Amino acid sequence: MEKLIKRHLDFWTNKTILWHMFVSVLLLAVSLFITYFALKYTNNHSGDVVSDILLDSLPVVNVAFLFFQGAFIFVLILFGVLMFEPKYIPFVLESSALFFLTRSLFMIMTHLSPPSVEYYNYIHKERHVNEVLFTVSSGNDLFFSAHAGYPFLLALVFWRIRFLRYFFLLCSLIGSVVVILGHLHYSIDVFSSFFIAFGVYEITKFFFKKGHNLLDIK
Repeated sequence: MEKLIKRHLDFWTNKTILWHMFVSVLLLAVSLFITYFALKYTNNHSGDVVSDILLDSLPVVNVAFLFFQGAFIFVLILFGVLMFEPKYIPFVLESSALFFLTRSLFMIMTHLSPPSVEYYNYIHKERHVNEVLFTVSSGNDLFFSAHAGYPFLLALVFWRIRFLRYFFLLCSLIGSVVVILGHLHYSIDVFSSFFIAFGVYEITKFFFKKGHNLLDIK
């Protein structure tokens, strides 16, 4: 406990880090602001349902609990991890900001409807208890999958901590299976997310070297 308290004191009393934190939070806020309007755009420009080599052979499974409550639990765990390792906070915020900004730009380029219209309608019936999640996801934001890509991004960020690396990789696998079985994403949305997340990580590492350098602090 003493080490944890000292870790936080060293982190939050460093003026350079505090300024870095301010910029990181601002970037994330801007990316979520852009995501909000990108969602409104995709909701008004959804296209047709197309065939999918994987989904066409799989039945639709009710994955509402894992899709919503699972995502909420995931965020709580991530918050706990960052409270235990505060030096990761700026780089996580920066990589998250770039991830959601990239996703916002991608989702407005392709206008497809969700693979399963029936399940999509069911998901929206649950909206009243999942309003927070619907501020960053509407069901029409298909390319690319955040449930698959975001945990994979965090696995790359926490790669040096073996337990967290495997935990986030597992979350990424679970997220991928959930959105495929629920027919909430096309296969391309899921498989491409890993390559895009890796690109986001490398770009963040290049442009935000200070945040990445904080990870080397003992």
